[in-house]
Amino acid sequence: MRLKMEINDLKQTKDLATAFANAIKPPMIVLLKGDLGAGKTTFVKEVVRALGCEDLVTSPTFTLLNTYNAKFPVYHFDMYRLSSAEEAMGVGFEEYFDKRTLDGVCFVEWPENVDGLITKVDYEISITKNGVDGRIVVIEEKSDACN
Repeated sequence: MRLKMEINDLKQTKDLATAFANAIKPPMIVLLKGDLGAGKTTFVKEVVRALGCEDLVTSPTFTLLNTYNAKFPVYHFDMYRLSSAEEAMGVGFEEYFDKRTLDGVCFVEWPENVDGLITKVDYEISITKNGVDGRIVVIEEKSDACN
């Protein structure tokens, strides 16, 4: 499955994130791709809210991982500051991507920085800026997902 959608405001982002939240369940791994400021964290924020968590959702750029207790655990990674899969393994992240023991859903921003770390992916979401406020969002279900 591949969905491509043009988003023009925060309400449309919220609606798409809510629909996505209703379609996911543990264990799942979701990769988020897009330039700085494209809206990856905003999308995760709206998914977390739709899953019933009112915590402040912020970018884990400096903490690398934020955890939210929603309908199920949501693990929000930002690999922007990492430079390799080995560096991510050095802080113990590989255990989160073992779907045999994963109890929640992982959202991973900047997965290309840790290439090779995550092998079983359920969805890849690409967000591209389209003008000042617009975005093109592509949600692709990956056929190599292994639940």
